[in-house]
Amino acid sequence: MSGSAEAATTAPAPEPPTEPDPEAGARPTALLPFSHLIRISLYWLGLTAIDAAVTQFVINRLEFDGWVPKDSVGTTLFLIGVGGAIVGIIIQPTVGYISDFTQSRWGRRKPYIVIGSLLDVVFLAGIATSNTVLALAAFVVLLQFSTNTARGPFQGYVPDLVAQPQVGMASGLVGLMQILGNVVGFGLVTLAVNLGNISIGLVAVAVVELVTMVSVCLRVGKGMPARDRAGRSWARIAREAWATDVLRERSYVWLLISRLLFLMGGALLANFVVVYLSRAMALEQVEANNMYLVTLAVVLTANVLAILPAARLSDRLGRKLLIYTACAVGALGIGIAGLAPTVPVALAGAALFGAASGTFLAVDWALMTDIIPRASSGRYMGLSNVATGAATPLAVALGGIVLDAVTRAGGYEMGPRVVFLMGIGLYALAAVTLRPVVEPRRGAAQAAPVVASA
Repeated sequence: MSGSAEAATTAPAPEPPTEPDPEAGARPTALLPFSHLIRISLYWLGLTAIDAAVTQFVINRLEFDGWVPKDSVGTTLFLIGVGGAIVGIIIQPTVGYISDFTQSRWGRRKPYIVIGSLLDVVFLAGIATSNTVLALAAFVVLLQFSTNTARGPFQGYVPDLVAQPQVGMASGLVGLMQILGNVVGFGLVTLAVNLGNISIGLVAVAVVELVTMVSVCLRVGKGMPARDRAGRSWARIAREAWATDVLRERSYVWLLISRLLFLMGGALLANFVVVYLSRAMALEQVEANNMYLVTLAVVLTANVLAILPAARLSDRLGRKLLIYTACAVGALGIGIAGLAPTVPVALAGAALFGAASGTFLAVDWALMTDIIPRASSGRYMGLSNVATGAATPLAVALGGIVLDAVTRAGGYEMGPRVVFLMGIGLYALAAVTLRPVVEPRRGAAQAAPVVASA
């Protein structure tokens, strides 16, 4: 990086120049200081840590605390998550699009990020203190409302700020922080299990989200100015978020389908690994949670080794090639885990899964920002939650039904293995549905970037 860029990294929260016309949809030309890229990415860590911690909390309650019979764990997981998933799918793109038109002294994205984060703390406390499945499900739904109120505008905030030359790096950092967020969320709940008070894990993850929210909202610029509402009501704008003109963006639609299938494959492993360790490997609760932490360490190591190189390679070789590679490696990894006779062999599969997941998270986000109409980035990035938000409940529904069916048929130990093996087919379908996506040509003409400075 040049000397002027180095100086910019130490400047106190500069307001980066942006395109003067938000309707034009052009990408900003100013390069962000690296410190700002880190701060933006850190909020993804906070959001992902919430998802991971709540998932781990719910699974522990159902699998080890006797809230439901063993042959109903999978189905109950689905029933708890499906309401929240529906809320998230509706809220994220709707609020994201509304934020495209919002005018405030903080910019068009930050008010929603702050409000959603503060409500997250309230609803996390509700989940932590729930003592029935019904109460747990109700607070999960409320948490999905609040976290997606922040998530939709935040997904549009990143394209508002990141210039084309920094897309690969920003995508890699986003993917890395999402992986670290999983480690933080799962790790805090595992530590809480070892301390004998699982609810402390949710309190800790709430603090993590608040810290990352404050960092990005106080120290990063506003981004693009609001679009003109042209006299339209907020209700009309909310309805427009779901207008069918999105279907004309064929590459975008196919990429959403591919993303959904890939994330479903990963969600089968992420959401059933504790059950897998408990049943297939015969581990008790503390042992299973501790081994899950070891598994996460293996996955994280593979992520770190793959994610930034994948982001850089995608700038040279193209995004789709890297995603195809991620599909193949992910299928191999989850297949090894499903068939593994011992924990060490399963960990080898987890390492391949981690490399695939890191590659995908680094590159898929970059491809998405390459192809969306950027004048409505809040809307389109929010709509991407139709895939992201639906992946886990659909995977849990599919896996849960199969898990319970195999358990009832006498395959208590075999159930989670069958669930893992279904991931191979999902990765294959993700690769097939990526083919119709038309990737923008590398090196397409861009405005000459300038370096943001104080």
